[in-house]
Amino acid sequence: MRSAGICSWEDAYSVIEPQITAESIHLWPFDPNCPIDVRYLVFGTQGDIRLNRHDYFEIMIIESGRVGYQVQDRVVEVQTGDLFLVGSTLLHKMKKYEGTVRAGVLYFLPSLISGPSEGGKDMEYLRPFLVQDRSFPHVVAASTGVPSQVAEWMYRIRLELPAESSLQQLAVRTYLKLILLLLARHFSGYSGAESVFLKRQKDLDRLKPVFNHLDGHYGEPISLAIAARLSGMSRPHFMRFFRQVTGQSFVTYLLHFRVAKAQQLMLATDRSLAEISQECGFCDQSYFGLVFRRLTAVTPREFRKRAAR
Repeated sequence: MRSAGICSWEDAYSVIEPQITAESIHLWPFDPNCPIDVRYLVFGTQGDIRLNRHDYFEIMIIESGRVGYQVQDRVVEVQTGDLFLVGSTLLHKMKKYEGTVRAGVLYFLPSLISGPSEGGKDMEYLRPFLVQDRSFPHVVAASTGVPSQVAEWMYRIRLELPAESSLQQLAVRTYLKLILLLLARHFSGYSGAESVFLKRQKDLDRLKPVFNHLDGHYGEPISLAIAARLSGMSRPHFMRFFRQVTGQSFVTYLLHFRVAKAQQLMLATDRSLAEISQECGFCDQSYFGLVFRRLTAVTPREFRKRAAR
């Protein structure tokens, strides 16, 4: 991957985690005139980024290391040189790391491609992102030659950014279409249905009142009964539905969210751990420490000490 000389490597946790909402949506600050970005990130140095999804589509190429990538409730293996792609409705995160994991990532909003100029025909470029059902193979192996070619075009897109002129924007769209054409050909034999994308989006919208409540009240007691009532479901139905949509139980999701909020406060403030644990909804500091270590593999004090280095 030709990343050297373009930009410095960035810590993925510091860049991504603060931008994830209670709804587990990662909000990326795109240029509205050309909603695409290429970054080169190092993963796993400060902490694990929690499960998230996003409105944009994502292409990632692993330059070094090996990861187990969780997509909903299954894990796919991604090795050095492989390409990983994911659409906008699937919750995902890196679950385990081997070696130093460095990757080039390309984020883009589908509106950059799916404009009205070609009567909807350009939606075919996006088909691999719209048919991602449970059996979709998210990984393109290095041995196919596809990732190395995509990496070259990603590099060229990065050279054009920020794309301020109309000519630069044309170049960016051209390189992106070359990438998407290559991926469309690679996945041409896959027969998933685009209705999967629409159903998953509808299911996520049904849980939006729960996520909105969580965002404003995560420091308060939030029971399954409250969450079920907000979603308009019975408690047993809500428990099944939430796990089906997010790949986690509601209780596990809530704990991950509270720990992520605590991590952000530890990085951004000098408040005591006792104050942070209370603010994030933990009944006492010892329980906070127990949950924190179980979910992150380090204690709160160790996390703060590492972040200060």
